[in-house]
Order: sequence, then C-alpha cells, then structure tokens
Amino acid sequence: MSTATIASAGFTLAGNYPEADPTAGLEDTLRLFEFAEEIGLQVAGIRQRHLERGVSSALTFLAAATQRTERIRLETAVVPLGYETPFRLAEDFGTVDALSNGRLNVGVSSSAPHGALLRHLGRIEDDGDVDAYVLIGRFLEALEGHALGADIPTPYGPQTPRVQPHIAGLRDRVWLGGGSARSVRWAADQGLKLLLGNITAAAGAASFEDAQRAHIDDYHAHFAGAGTGSVGVERVILPIDTATAGQRDRYTAFAESRQARTEQPTNGHLFQRDLFGTADEIVERLASDPAIDGLTELRIALPYALSLDDYRQILSDIRHAVLPRLGWVPAAGALASAAA
Repeated sequence: MSTATIASAGFTLAGNYPEADPTAGLEDTLRLFEFAEEIGLQVAGIRQRHLERGVSSALTFLAAATQRTERIRLETAVVPLGYETPFRLAEDFGTVDALSNGRLNVGVSSSAPHGALLRHLGRIEDDGDVDAYVLIGRFLEALEGHALGADIPTPYGPQTPRVQPHIAGLRDRVWLGGGSARSVRWAADQGLKLLLGNITAAAGAASFEDAQRAHIDDYHAHFAGAGTGSVGVERVILPIDTATAGQRDRYTAFAESRQARTEQPTNGHLFQRDLFGTADEIVERLASDPAIDGLTELRIALPYALSLDDYRQILSDIRHAVLPRLGWVPAAGALASAAA
C-alpha cells in the first residue's frame, strides 16, 4: 500500500428533482452545499446537465449557493462550451465570482452533450461547426479582460470596453474537464487546471488507474503556467458503514449496474470501478490509487437521483471514516462534530 495523502477534498453532483417540483430538489441540493461546508469539505461542485431533471444552468445555481455558504469553494464541474457564447459566459462567471467573494472555480469542457437533439437550437454565434477549443480560447480571452477598443461613453463616464465585472486572476482559476490526450495536453499548454473524471482514454494502458496516472504525468510534464499546475480527480465513493438497509440496497444496485463497463475498454476508453464498501475497503483502494499522490485534489462524484439523506450519509461517512485516515484535514471553521 502506498502512503497516499489527500490535502483537499470536495464533491460534485448533478442535482435532481421531481418533474412537478423542481424547487424541492434544487433546495435540497443547496442544503447539501451548506452541509458540505459545515463538515469542512473544501469544494462543492455542480454539474451542468441539459434535457434532464438536473441543474441545467450551473452558474444560476451557484449564484444562489453564494448566498447560502461563506467559505467553501464553489465549482462548475463542468460547463460544456459547445452551447455557450464565450463573451456571455465570461460575464456570468465574473458576476458569480463577485457574489461569492472570490470563491469560484471555473470548470469548463469542450463537449456538447445531446448534440443530435439540441443541434436545431444552434449557437448564438453564427460559427457553424467551430472547434470547441477555439471557443474555450475565446472564453479565456474574455476572462483576461483585454480592451475591445477605445473608451466608450456610459452613464458612469468613459469606460474601457471589456467583459464586466472584470475579476483579475479569474483565468487562473479555470479548470478544464478532460480525459483525452488532446484535452490533457491542451490544458497543460494553456496553463489551466485539470479535472479528470472516472472515464479516461486508454492511451495504451491496461487499467484505468495506469492510464489516468499517465495523463497526470503528461500534464505536469508539459504545464506551461506558473508553478506545477493542479489536478482534480473524481471518484465515485459509496461507503456503507452507517448506511441503512435501504441505502445499502440502492448503493449495491448502482455499483453492480456499472461493473460490466469497467471490465474491458469501450471505444478506446476505460472506466474506473466504483469505490463501494466499508470505510476500510475504501481507504485501501484510495491509498493504492496512483492518482492520489498528495498533490491531486479529490472530488467525490455523487450518483444521480439519490435523496438528500443518502448524500448526507455518503459525505458524512467519507468525511469522518475515510478522509482523516489519508491525512486530510477539514477546512477552517468546520463543525468538528457534524454528522449526517
């Protein structure tokens, strides 16, 4: 077993709600963000999902979360650029970061999910099939706040035309969601942070863990920004120590339904086996995970369509029975006795 340690840990989920009552599900997700801050996790992330009963506008949701939390970092994990206008997206990120007092992690990706269904909506920009990396490049330029021309008259007096609010250094908090060799190298070349999920391009490796470690090493070897770069990895973790019988049944069914995809590559990609079991078993898996090296940040990827009670139990077990055994320390201000 390695001496792996975890310095920073957080979670990400898609949010879910009943068809007839989205308010209830969104409120439960906000409560989960509050709970994560109480127990000392460092990051709370929201996925952006289209055409599903999940959060379809990550930044709208996080704007609300800025008013319900004080310390925890808030993350989009991730906003697919395929349906976004870079200029408008940069404005929204700047606004939400200002509301959060600088707590926003800017997570984006090059993907365009449900393309066949959404293609008829088109892009606001008339760019045809523009490369998604070109869109990301434009987004980064917008965040940098370069002047778009000479000063313009406004009700507040002459102003430099650029994305507002302009948050100095916000570009330095951009995380690219990746997993392919191209996305990993592109993030490194641009000096971006890197988010890796539980699916990765095989890159000639026999196992998910070896392939992801190779991507992490390639990223660090080619990182062109200041310092050594930052990597976050998602792990689906389902501890059962304090789970009820019903929760154990749900978690077991979930893990078993996903087991087959981990047994061989699919279209050149490898999937990680979920970390399901007792805290002892999960600690052993994480301690031997080559991606968990004391530098890589952990993101607990919560399954879709569970209840608030389920999520609280999962995070509480991980916080109390797993993370401290891997050297993790809760964020300042956490309630040491917080439980599910």
